[in-house]
Amino acid sequence: MKDVLKIKVSIADRVYPLTVKVEEEEGIRMAVKKIDELIKKFEQNYAVRDKQDVLAMCALQFASKLEIKNLYNENEKLDAKNKLDKLNSLLDLHLTSSLK
Repeated sequence: MKDVLKIKVSIADRVYPLTVKVEEEEGIRMAVKKIDELIKKFEQNYAVRDKQDVLAMCALQFASKLEIKNLYNENEKLDAKNKLDKLNSLLDLHLTSSLK
């Protein structure tokens, strides 16, 4: 396993050792940074009892953004498919009428 790194990341004042692919390290470090920024934001703006509450709110925010993005992408795919189907029908109609 030569293309992996052993790294340590700190989230909510806890250190987590990870083994990651070299090409994934930057993405993981960026995610850790976003999590820490969100933790600070929640701690500053809301009365939270402990880190567990903050981490749960972070997880909810990240998961909901991902799900909303997936729904949006599915809608875009469906719109594109419908437009392509319509264009294909118009082409078929045109080609059929020009062959007669």
